[in-house]
Amino acid sequence: MRLRIATFNVENLVSRNAYGPKARPQTGPALSLFDFADPEMRDHIQAAIAVALEDDERLATALAIAETRADILCLQEVDGLGVLAPFLSNYVHALGDIRYGHMRLEPGNDPRGIDVAFCARKDLVDDEARIRSRSWREATFADLGVHDDDLAAMGIAAESRVFNRDCLEVDLDLGETSLTIFICHFKSTGYGPRSGSPVLRRAEARAVRAIVERRFGAGWREASWIVAGDLNAATSAILPGGAIVDVSDSGLEPLLDDFAVDPARSLPPGERWTYFHRETAEGRVLAERHVQLDRVLLSPALAAANPGARVEILRRGLPYRVPLDPAHPDRSIGHLATRADRYPRIGWDRPRASDHCPVVVEIDLPPAPA
Repeated sequence: MRLRIATFNVENLVSRNAYGPKARPQTGPALSLFDFADPEMRDHIQAAIAVALEDDERLATALAIAETRADILCLQEVDGLGVLAPFLSNYVHALGDIRYGHMRLEPGNDPRGIDVAFCARKDLVDDEARIRSRSWREATFADLGVHDDDLAAMGIAAESRVFNRDCLEVDLDLGETSLTIFICHFKSTGYGPRSGSPVLRRAEARAVRAIVERRFGAGWREASWIVAGDLNAATSAILPGGAIVDVSDSGLEPLLDDFAVDPARSLPPGERWTYFHRETAEGRVLAERHVQLDRVLLSPALAAANPGARVEILRRGLPYRVPLDPAHPDRSIGHLATRADRYPRIGWDRPRASDHCPVVVEIDLPPAPA
């Protein structure tokens, strides 16, 4: 059975005008130009700006999803089913011929309320009971045996929750075969306390590995499972001009060392990126790099059954400020803004589909063992 599986961080698909500790960051620039004497009027104007911006951005997000032609979507940064369902109905289904349903989402641990979500082609299964899900949001470091001295040195107790968002486990009974997917969104490098360290992401990676090994026991290598999501760490970086440097301490080692297989390794090294990072200070660019934060990792059995798995990274939803060719020497506005290689209505920085790229992997699922 052939399936196309996509992971996509859709960047704050939220139903609220304000979330977590701050309002939508997209509305700030326009509001800064006006002085509102009446706070209530300011709130109304902010909501109106948010709605207008959201329509442009969600059209682009839907175009990216439609281009994946995925049978299964693993999404990150979704506010809840109350926003995911109308987004699929009014945006994605209006652009493509695939109809999605079978949605699964559980409130996770992120303070902004952005969660991981699953949805699949409606005709993939004929009975909701054939899709089962479980959230691991309550699991602690102690529960999964991943607490260590590095975490203790950061003041993190063994009884703390290990996942900063969630690990959503989804089982699919597909008749002649089956598949288990673990959807993750690891700790960010730049948001909230404890940011910037690979220690937490390494603990999350170890926790996912422990969940897989407990679930399948000694036969975990022979089972059909996938780990998908925004893992917020890279094992290498592409520098301006195309030079590639290794990242020695990504935190992803527990998942990538003798465990899961990343089929994106079949791509040329200069094509293995899903996110563009730029560091600036006082108007000057200090560093730029293209990195792969988003992955669809295959179990050893799935990797062996799909040695030529097709991998696509879709970049037409990125803003024009992002160079799609890391090796091209011209980073000027004049060059980048005239590429005509993005979706309609994409802007210099916004509107955009997301700051991440969808990753699609096409595989054949082997029959379930007798």
